Amino acid sequence: MIDTAHERPSAYFTFALHAHLPYVVNHGTWPHGLEWLLEAAAETYLPLLRVIANLERDGIALRANLNLSPILLEQLAHPVFRAEFPQYLKRKITAATEDEAYFSQNGEPLLAATARYWRAYFQQALDHFEALGGDIIRGFREAAERGLIDIITCGATHGYFPLLGTDESIRAQVQTGVSTHERHIGQHPRGIWLPECAYRPAGMWSYPVVPHGSSDPWRPFERKGVEEPLEDAKIDCFFVDTHLVEESVLFTPYELRAGGAVGVAASLAVETCEPHHSLYKPYYVDGPRAHRRPVTIFPRDPRTGLQVWSGDAGYPGDSNYLDFHKKRFPGGHRYWQVTGPKIDMAYKTPYFPEKAAARTKSHAEHYVSLLVDSLRSSFTDHVPAILTSPFDAELFGHWWFEGPMWLEHVARIMARAEVPVALTSCAAYLDRHRPDTFLALPEGSWGKNGTHEVWLNSDTRWTWEYLYPAEVAVRDAATSDHWKNHPQGERILKQLCRELLLLESSDWQFLITTEAARDYAEYRFNEHLASFRAIEKMWQLHTGGGTLSPDEEVALSKIEVQDSVFSHIDPSLWAAMN
Repeated sequence: MIDTAHERPSAYFTFALHAHLPYVVNHGTWPHGLEWLLEAAAETYLPLLRVIANLERDGIALRANLNLSPILLEQLAHPVFRAEFPQYLKRKITAATEDEAYFSQNGEPLLAATARYWRAYFQQALDHFEALGGDIIRGFREAAERGLIDIITCGATHGYFPLLGTDESIRAQVQTGVSTHERHIGQHPRGIWLPECAYRPAGMWSYPVVPHGSSDPWRPFERKGVEEPLEDAKIDCFFVDTHLVEESVLFTPYELRAGGAVGVAASLAVETCEPHHSLYKPYYVDGPRAHRRPVTIFPRDPRTGLQVWSGDAGYPGDSNYLDFHKKRFPGGHRYWQVTGPKIDMAYKTPYFPEKAAARTKSHAEHYVSLLVDSLRSSFTDHVPAILTSPFDAELFGHWWFEGPMWLEHVARIMARAEVPVALTSCAAYLDRHRPDTFLALPEGSWGKNGTHEVWLNSDTRWTWEYLYPAEVAVRDAATSDHWKNHPQGERILKQLCRELLLLESSDWQFLITTEAARDYAEYRFNEHLASFRAIEKMWQLHTGGGTLSPDEEVALSKIEVQDSVFSHIDPSLWAAMN
C-alpha cells in the first residue's frame, strides 16, 4: 500500500533526475568509454532501484520524474554491456578482496574494513543484476508500472536542440527518442528532458558558423519553436532553467559541481537565498501553435538545487562523505573522505561509511525544511504550488556516493503526516492542476551564463561546421525516393541517420569545453564523421544505380555492428517538412 498521507497537501515537490551517458559501447573502455557506463550502472542506476524498492516496502513512492535518455536505454539493453557488466563487478569484488589483504598485512584495520565494505557493495550489485536477469531497464519499467516513478524521455542522442541546423533534425531527435522509450519502457512518455535544458522559440534563425565547404554564410530562415515537435509527439511537459522564467541566473549547475562559485551564487549563502514564488508553478509555453495543444514547463528552483549541486556550499562537500577523486589503483576503490574544502589529496583522511550514512539523514531533514520554508507563503493559494528540483541522476551515487541514501531519507521524511508538502511527478500534478498562464520563453540553457557558450565556442565551432552539412545531406536523402522499396538504399540511409544522431550528441562539445575528456570527445566526433562520410559515399553510389562492392559491404557491416543502436530507426523523420 503506497502512502496516502498527503491526499490534500499544502504544496508539492518533485525531483527531476536526468540519467544519461553518450554512446560508449564499442568505443573504448578505460579511462574513457565503456567504463563510464559500468560505473554509472553500479553506483547510480542499481542503487536508485534499491532506493525505490526500499521505499515501496514501507508504502512510500519516490514519484520522481526519471529521464532515462534513449541512448542510455539502448546501451543498458546492449548485449555488450549486459555481458561485460557482471565481469566488471567481479573485478571490483576481487580488487576489494586484495585490498583487504594488503591493508590487513600492513596494520591498517580501518582501510581493511572499508575494503570489506566495497566487497559487499559490489557483491550486492552483482546479486541485484542477476536477480533482474541482467535487465536493469526491467527494474525501472516495473517501478513505473507500479506508479513509483514517472519515466520520461529525452532527445535520442542528447542533441543540443537550439543549435541543430534543421527542424527535421529536432523532429527526428524527439520522435526517435519517443519510439525508443516506448519500445523499452512500454509506455508513451508524458514528459521530456530537453538536452541541457536548452530552449529556442520560433523565429528567424541564422547559422552561427559558416558550414564546411561553403565560402559564405548560409541564408537565415524561419524556424519552429522547440516546443512544436514536442506538441507533435504528444509530450506534455519539460523543464527549464530559472532564468528563462526570471531574469536572474543564480548559479550554473555544472560549474558548481566542479567546485566553482559562479555568478550571483558566489555571494549567496544558501540559508539567505530568497525563494522565488513565480518559480513554484507550471506555465504553458506561448508560441505560434500554443493554443492547439500547449506544452507545459516546470521551472528549476535555485535554492534547493544549490544544496545538491555545490561541492562547496552543498551537502556533497561535507567532510564525512566519500571523496570522489582519490582512488587506490589498480582496483580503483576509494578509501578516503572529503576531509575538508580544497584539501590536498595527500592529506585526505580515512572514510567511515557509517558516519557518512548518518549525515545523509540530517542533510535530508535540512533539505525538507528548506522545501517547506520555500513553499510556506504559497500554502494558502487556491492551486497548490509545486517546487521542481532537476539534477543529473549520476550526481546520486557516482559523484556523490551517499546521494541515493539521501534521496531515500528525503522521501521518508516527506511521507510523514506532519510534513505539509508531498512528493509528486509532473504528470500527476498536471492531471490535477493545469497551468493558468501562457509564458513566452526566451532562448537559453542551464549552461554557463544561461547561453549556448558551453556548446558553441572557439574550441567547438569546427564540430558545427561539419555537422550542418551532414544534417542537410540526411534531409535531402530522406526526402528522396531512393531508399523507399530499395533494401540496399534503406539499409544505407538508416545507418547514415544513426551516424548523424551520434554526431549530434551535445556530450562531445561539453567534454571538449570542460576538458573533462577532450581528446576522447574530439576523437569520437571525428570517428562518427568518418563513418558518416564513408556511408554517404555508399549512398551516392546507390543513387547512381550502383551496388556495394564486397569491401564496401564489409565496411558497412563493421559500422553497423559498432554503432548498433535504434534498430527501428525511421528515415522518414528526416524528410523535408512542407
